[in-house]
Amino acid sequence: MTLRQLLRLVSLILALCLLSGCAGAADGTSPPTSQPDSTPAQQTQVDGSDSEEEDEGPYIAPPMLESGFHEDLAEGNGSVFIDLSAVGEGVVAVSARSESRLKFQVIMGDVTYNYDIASDGSPSVFPLQSGNGNYRFRVMENVVDNKYAELYAADSQVELLDEYQPFLRPSDYASYDSQSECVRKAAELAQTAGTPLGLVKKVYGYVCKNVTYDYELAATVQSGYLPTPDKTLSTGKGICFDYASLSAAMLRSQGIPTEIVFGYVAPDDLYHAWNMFYTEETGWVAVEFKVQGESWVRLDLTFAANGSDNSFIGDGSNYADVYYF
Repeated sequence: MTLRQLLRLVSLILALCLLSGCAGAADGTSPPTSQPDSTPAQQTQVDGSDSEEEDEGPYIAPPMLESGFHEDLAEGNGSVFIDLSAVGEGVVAVSARSESRLKFQVIMGDVTYNYDIASDGSPSVFPLQSGNGNYRFRVMENVVDNKYAELYAADSQVELLDEYQPFLRPSDYASYDSQSECVRKAAELAQTAGTPLGLVKKVYGYVCKNVTYDYELAATVQSGYLPTPDKTLSTGKGICFDYASLSAAMLRSQGIPTEIVFGYVAPDDLYHAWNMFYTEETGWVAVEFKVQGESWVRLDLTFAANGSDNSFIGDGSNYADVYYF
């Protein structure tokens, strides 16, 4: 068992939440559409930006890390281009054109992530969440029904600068840049956050207060849906994938490693999305759970933002992580 896996096992839940319904296929591309209980729950004080605690001084974030597609550095065959120039920074980028539907595979060992990508040449960026090792990247073209044929493939021996790199940068699953409104808001919250954990508290409180669940989207969302954090911020609504993407964008932009996790929650095996964040700090207590030092901590904002109890959560062991982005 790796250190990171061990740390996951001792992670505690940060938010109280109740899952009442979810949908979606666990293929690495379909969005979870979990629906919070509409019945008001017992109120719990949220340690966030609107708490009565005195604001601390500023949290000074490190320079924001970026990612993107570099056409001049990409390799390909005329219709497909894969940019491997930033694999050490935890991301791979791809651009492809076809008359058919396309998928992009990121393969490391026996772990494969399948992504839908645009067929008009629009670039995509994806994380290398499986750590160091020999990766194979494949662009696959739909030929008939659900059958795909390989258009182009590339291999790369990946040595990450550090294990947090994939979770500190923008990707298709958490899309933002230096001009994004969610980045501006996160920087604003950081001015009175004091510490990384202080900023997590601020983001937690802000999202809980300003984003509500979008039942209409949950009922109509299609496979391949990708959130836009700035849209979630401006509309003030979204499904669990939107909550997780917005939170990741805000925290990553301020230098806090944050994962978007897809998986299942017992006892009903509901497909859902949440976050894990990492900090070396200790001592912060939010809701009923104490953050452990030097560990990844679960952050489930969808249900914390919509009122919940903890009957599904227990000690967090009934969360089954499946995909990380």
